[in-house]
Amino acid sequence: MNTKTFARHGLLAVVLALGGAVGCGDDNDDDSIVGDNNGGNNGGNNGGNNGDNGAANAGNNGGDETDAGGDEEAPKDIVDTAVAAGNFTVLAGALEKAGLIDALRGAGPFTVFAPTDAAFAKLPAGTLDALTKEQLTAVLTYHAVAAEVPSSAVKAGPVKMLNGLSAFLATEGGVSINNAKVTTADVEASNGVIHVIDTVLLPPNLVQAAGYAGSFTTLIGAVTKAGLADALSDPAATLTVFAPTDAAFDNLPAGTVAGFSDDELKAVLTYHVVPSKVLSTDLKAGDVTTLNGKAVTVSLTGGVKVNESNVVIADIVTTNGIIHVIDKVLVP
Repeated sequence: MNTKTFARHGLLAVVLALGGAVGCGDDNDDDSIVGDNNGGNNGGNNGGNNGDNGAANAGNNGGDETDAGGDEEAPKDIVDTAVAAGNFTVLAGALEKAGLIDALRGAGPFTVFAPTDAAFAKLPAGTLDALTKEQLTAVLTYHAVAAEVPSSAVKAGPVKMLNGLSAFLATEGGVSINNAKVTTADVEASNGVIHVIDTVLLPPNLVQAAGYAGSFTTLIGAVTKAGLADALSDPAATLTVFAPTDAAFDNLPAGTVAGFSDDELKAVLTYHVVPSKVLSTDLKAGDVTTLNGKAVTVSLTGGVKVNESNVVIADIVTTNGIIHVIDKVLVP
């Protein structure tokens, strides 16, 4: 099932879950965000940092000098740059309602994925008005990164947003984030950079995040077949999923997944789910009981392993849980 189909689970789930979305991320995570989050390196917190820091530093050097005549206009901050563009009136109004204007006028640096008025118009009527201030803040801070990342520094993979949740960047055919395309990149501001997007980003649940990642087609299809999509989309859930990639499923003998009965498939899939939120920093060596009642064994020697599977990307944070990407399917 594709991402658009799972969006049906999404809008109501997002509205229900957003009250707890602010601060859902791991407070100990690195501020450097873009790029791979390698689970084998200290539980997945080191990926992509060097490129981001270099990009941020490069973006902050220069631009401070004025010519001898002093006629150059001082650069505008992110808020004033967006207002001056004229096609972000809904965004500006929402930022004011959420009390985020002063924050985005701060020193930063920030990267803002800014939805146009046309992007907001694509939302169902009344969506923004139905959100509390806290929920609106969760949505808006899901559009910002606490670093300056020009398009030339973007790497495909998960990115930690300002509210602590994860989004997914892609670079094939142009830069995109989740289901939004960057239509204009690298609008410079005094305290960061703006990338204009054509769709409002809504913080995803576990199933939606897997869809945005683009590498879990087999897993999503199996979850749907087993009737687990609603459970994994539940805004009240607090789960951790060890998620095998499409490549992990491809390594199984041909026909393995198709040969499972519905009950067998459900038993395999629930063996990948822990009924609590477990960040990589919380993992301890030993047995961990899964949703199907059987335990997996976590090893922290030479990287994080679950049974015989390696955690290759850790700490993808969603509105209702955590995803750790693994390179082998776990079989009870």
